[in-house]
Amino acid sequence: AMLIQNTNPANVAPDQRLVKQGFLRDDLFTCVHEQFMTDTAKLADVVLPATMFLEHDDIYKGGGNQHITLGPKLIDPPEGPRTNHFVIEELGKRLGVSHLPGFGMTEREHIEIMLEKKGLGSFDTFREERWADLQPEFEDAHFLKGFGHHDGKFRFKPDWTGQAAPNRPPKSMGMFGPHELLPEFPDHVDLIEIADEAHPFRLATSPARNFLNSTFTETPVSKAREGRPELLIHPEDAAELAIASGDRVEIGNSRGEVVLHAKLFDGIKRGVVIAEGIWPNDAHERGEGINVLTGADAPAPYGGAAFHDNKVWVRAAV
Repeated sequence: AMLIQNTNPANVAPDQRLVKQGFLRDDLFTCVHEQFMTDTAKLADVVLPATMFLEHDDIYKGGGNQHITLGPKLIDPPEGPRTNHFVIEELGKRLGVSHLPGFGMTEREHIEIMLEKKGLGSFDTFREERWADLQPEFEDAHFLKGFGHHDGKFRFKPDWTGQAAPNRPPKSMGMFGPHELLPEFPDHVDLIEIADEAHPFRLATSPARNFLNSTFTETPVSKAREGRPELLIHPEDAAELAIASGDRVEIGNSRGEVVLHAKLFDGIKRGVVIAEGIWPNDAHERGEGINVLTGADAPAPYGGAAFHDNKVWVRAAV
């Protein structure tokens, strides 16, 4: 069995067709706890309604910055939706693990512990201050006291497989990808899908302005502003393919094919096409999203998803 909260893998994960096959296994029971009827929720055996961010206490760490922000509950949810915390607590009771440390506390009590460990006061005092900047002191942030090695020196020659990293896999898993081909010194290296004669274009699946994540693709305003799934292509590339702005185009590779509408844009390099945003799968003509084309091969040396390393062909759709 699998419980899914806060993510939409049937839409956002690479190699989408394989992901869908996995969800449709007869021996897998899936419960999705969600705010919207996402692509993943549509594949679930059970869907539980989830609260919105204004309907529960929470705390957030910044992305791309060092700020911690409190998100106190402001309104009560309607009848039905439950918080992530409530669902985990109830599962703990039914699975016989609710006596273990961490269970039996409220969201606010969890937040109080986190704030106390960071020396940021209590829930109530932090609610008045609203946020905290945890940026290190200037000398530390600018490495004036040295770098993170025992001798404080900077390393021009990286230890690709031996250095500490937050996403380093466990020793039992080993390294990922062709790490033995990484260069001695930092440099560009073609450990990616390179365009070839059969796949002359590189595909990037870049964010759209109005889609921060796949939740926003479910909101009417965001969808109205974005319009429809489109493929940005250089006008000279489009001319060679006899493609005009607004034409239906099919792009594909060994993983599958997707139909979008062409949007001519001279702000990208020739040989590159861009599909902005992660539209719901059913927003596309054939009910499959752009991640049908993205690969799940883990990049060297520590893994992850190389969403923008994709070679594709492009042609007018028939």
